[in-house]
Amino acid sequence: MSPELGAAIDEAAANMLKQPQKSLRVVKTSRHGRTLRPGKETPLWNALRKDLRVLTARHGDQAKLARLLGLDRQQINAFLKSGSRMPDAERTLQLLAWIQAHRQGEAV
Repeated sequence: MSPELGAAIDEAAANMLKQPQKSLRVVKTSRHGRTLRPGKETPLWNALRKDLRVLTARHGDQAKLARLLGLDRQQINAFLKSGSRMPDAERTLQLLAWIQAHRQGEAV
């Protein structure tokens, strides 16, 4: 893992800890091992999604991000706006790296 990505993950974790602990608590369900869906059970995804919405507010930003991730623009919209979907693990890590590069002012 690159030092920048590790720093981004550390920063995200530190920001999460500043939030009220109740908002980070995962709701226990009786169905162990099931696939998580966006919502109360995914506080880390909710925080990442909030950051991504801010960074993709300009017209065309979601389309650029979709091209970078190899996805349809509609899938990015489903991740960020409607909250009906979540990316897989690899794309989530790519999103974290994209956020870090964007914050450092690197062209993406």
